[in-house]
Amino acid sequence: ALLTLTRKRGAATYAQTLQNIPETQVTTLENGLRVASEESNQPTCTVGLWIEAGSRYEDTKINGAGFFVEHMAFKGTKKRPGSAFEKEVESLGAHLNGYTSREQTAFYVKALSKDMPKVVELLSDLVQNCVLEDSEIEKERGIVLQELKEMDSNLTDVTFDYLHATAYQGTALAHTVEGTTENIKRLTRADLASYIDTHFKAPRMVLAAAGGISHRELVDAAKQHFTGAPFTYKGDSVPALARCRFTGSEIRARDDALPLAHIALAVEGPGWADPDNVVLNVANAVIGRYDRTFGGGKNQSSRLAALAVEHNLCHSFEPFNTSYSDTGLFGFHFVSDPLSIDDMMFCAQREWMRLCTSTTESEVTRAKNCLRNAMVAQLDGTTRVCENIGSHLLHYGRCIPLEEWDARISAVDARMVRDVCSKYIYDKCPAIAAVGPIEQLLDYNRIRSAMYWIRL
Repeated sequence: ALLTLTRKRGAATYAQTLQNIPETQVTTLENGLRVASEESNQPTCTVGLWIEAGSRYEDTKINGAGFFVEHMAFKGTKKRPGSAFEKEVESLGAHLNGYTSREQTAFYVKALSKDMPKVVELLSDLVQNCVLEDSEIEKERGIVLQELKEMDSNLTDVTFDYLHATAYQGTALAHTVEGTTENIKRLTRADLASYIDTHFKAPRMVLAAAGGISHRELVDAAKQHFTGAPFTYKGDSVPALARCRFTGSEIRARDDALPLAHIALAVEGPGWADPDNVVLNVANAVIGRYDRTFGGGKNQSSRLAALAVEHNLCHSFEPFNTSYSDTGLFGFHFVSDPLSIDDMMFCAQREWMRLCTSTTESEVTRAKNCLRNAMVAQLDGTTRVCENIGSHLLHYGRCIPLEEWDARISAVDARMVRDVCSKYIYDKCPAIAAVGPIEQLLDYNRIRSAMYWIRL
């Protein structure tokens, strides 16, 4: 009885959880740097820089420069040369990480809350005083080239790179994040320095923090370390993004020596700020996801998962809704045996048509609960909260509270799912990427003809 009482006392309802989330405080400095934080009582914090820079901002000649710069950022600074940077981070007991995507670059540190001012200074040093010595560049060039070889063995990543290449052919979104082998071999110190000088500027940055920190102290540290010429534009405007237009087309990379086929199919989705994204995310939750390691068998709530189990259609499948500033990719990816491709594609496209024509309220209710569960899971740890803050400010211009997301999800009903899915899916030309033993993948026109139903 005492154990039960303790458990009840420590539990919080879903509504209480949303109400108890700290408010995100945002301050914009004179140079345009946005400083944002969520304060809590945790003994640790995550502090990071989210930068509006990535492969979409690169032209064909320097594609891969951002990924190369990310690698060089961990090789020391003018103030902390060589391994001194790593040793200082380790002496704090901190964890430093970073990543580059098509539209953003991030560097973040998880440390004790009391070390927040030191972490801010380290991040400032990292982005403005990165050592670009020719000897270090040559050492890192070999490491990056080795990474590119290893990435070629990840067929899921290869398939999605092909999907971007065909969907946005001839535009910057067709570039891979890592760049080409040829580019990595010929990028110079001047190319990397120019990339940093162009993009690592205050108006393109968000300094985000979450955990046991004070927003006022964070702002004071930012004013001390993120001001001056290195963070100020020489011109008057921020480099603008070129429009990337979606094209219904396909890329097929057949290799019968591979054991499994990777197939991705997508239509053009909305950009980050479009309210249709919430409805499409609910639609994806209706479809669900599946892997052979999952339990439940054919009794799973997802109809497509139940079919996959009953008829051995695939090894795994997952829907996706990848958004960018002004466009996106809404689709699904599956991995299957060579002789199951046609059946799996037929069932997956039939699920799409069902979303457009006959989605039920019970399915939408279940999907909304799944989406809420995933949303609350973002509260698990300061790093995920910090990433949400930084990404939201870059994508939406503000940090959207979970209460608002919950209200948007609650407003979705089956009719909205049918209408929005019809808007983006029904009778649209898809982009297709296929890798592996794909002889059974039907002709593009046959796949295109399954993007609508003839109804009398």
